[in-house]
Amino acid sequence: MATTDVKRSIDAIWRIESARLIGGIARLVRDVGLAEELAQDALLAALQRWPETGVPENPGAWLMATARNRAIDHFRRQKLLDRKHEAIAYDLETDQEASTPDLEAMLDDDVGDDLLRLIFTACHPLLPAEARIALTLRVVGGLTTGEIARAFLAQEAAISQRIVRAKRTLTRERVAYEVPHGAELAARLSSVLEVIYLIFNEGYSATAGDDWMRPQLCQEAVRLGRILAGLAPGEPEVHGLAALMEIQSSRLKARVDASGEPVLLPDQNRGRWDQLLIRRGLAALQRARSIGGPPGPYVLQAAIAACHARARTAAETDWRLILSLYDRLATVTPSPVVELNRAVALSMADGPAAGLAAVDLLMAAPSLSRYHHLPSVRGDLLSKLERYSEARGEFERAAALTANARERAILLARAAACARQAT
Repeated sequence: MATTDVKRSIDAIWRIESARLIGGIARLVRDVGLAEELAQDALLAALQRWPETGVPENPGAWLMATARNRAIDHFRRQKLLDRKHEAIAYDLETDQEASTPDLEAMLDDDVGDDLLRLIFTACHPLLPAEARIALTLRVVGGLTTGEIARAFLAQEAAISQRIVRAKRTLTRERVAYEVPHGAELAARLSSVLEVIYLIFNEGYSATAGDDWMRPQLCQEAVRLGRILAGLAPGEPEVHGLAALMEIQSSRLKARVDASGEPVLLPDQNRGRWDQLLIRRGLAALQRARSIGGPPGPYVLQAAIAACHARARTAAETDWRLILSLYDRLATVTPSPVVELNRAVALSMADGPAAGLAAVDLLMAAPSLSRYHHLPSVRGDLLSKLERYSEARGEFERAAALTANARERAILLARAAACARQAT
């Protein structure tokens, strides 16, 4: 096999095996940062050896064995003054000496627990949101630092520093490599879901740069959501988030036209929506509901997305049902952003004047002062009411607030259209 083919194979294998590998090694060494370094050492060894020897029959087991040996070497190099390190080194070495380990079985044993621990550790609320996102994409998603930097329009060095600081914080604060229990589980699960959804949203509607979307981030978030749903089958909000992302992802191809220009939801060709993803999303929503209990924010948002997915045309959308779901969402997680989305649903159900009245009540909300969607929504409603001069000003204000070039172009085009209609 040619060297380039081997390297492509290694890249594909790493995408598949990295999270399981890091999770399994972290279980042994009890340190996520060290586990990631050891896994990277194993990857480097593969890059050096496999072009000569070929890809082994079980590459995951080979990587695990290599990372495990690197772990033993690491702890041998330590002076072992720390009893914890001494105990870990002893466990690693005696287990290896007792018998030849079945590394394939080792990679599979407790893989669900290992991945769950890895996700909960990478998304620990002790870390800032940006660090949680970067660390999760790195150790669970398998993305390189450069890929993460490109996705978020950041310098690679800055992303690298975030990841390093995150791992140091987890080590310094002695964050246990475990799935929490009781009340702490609920708090930590909320953080995990938030991180995955933040990754998805950045892919679905990029906050800055020239790209309208970053589909790779959506794909990574959906993949993480599927993993989490498989590892925590009894958590309705996990299935709710998976459903929401599957249904939203179904629209990705329809969100741009043949020339790559953005297409807003009412104008999308619904024949381009991915029906497989919609079916997966609706099934996940049904699983969430079958678990029972009052619906949480992700289940409610998935139900809203399902209303759009079930409508064959934009005109057939059940806006009354969507409005009622937003009413429930505003009770579960009250926020000005939820109220703004509710105002849009209200305008579709009861007309633009009703929606505008609801939006005007939010104009003084401090958290929305720099939120470009507020003037964008207000401009849309004013335009529908034929108050074109006011609408133009709102679209221009929204354009000044957004950092996304594609979105700015849409808003300025709408402002120009209002200027023509106002004359």
